[in-house]
Amino acid sequence: MTTATAELLTVPEVMARLKLGRSTVYDLIRSRRLVSITIGRSRRVPAYAVRDFINHQIEEAA
Repeated sequence: MTTATAELLTVPEVMARLKLGRSTVYDLIRSRRLVSITIGRSRRVPAYAVRDFINHQIEEAA
């Protein structure tokens, strides 16, 4: 697995990292709170987008 491939997460991988359901992850993507890209018919989330989302949620909670 290359570095570029390792940095793009599938929706199930994002679900596992954030401990959220599929619908919630897709809602975050749809509302643009979580950055994603489409490759063919596959949706991928860059690893940095998950980290940014978590950091933003922490800042909002503080």
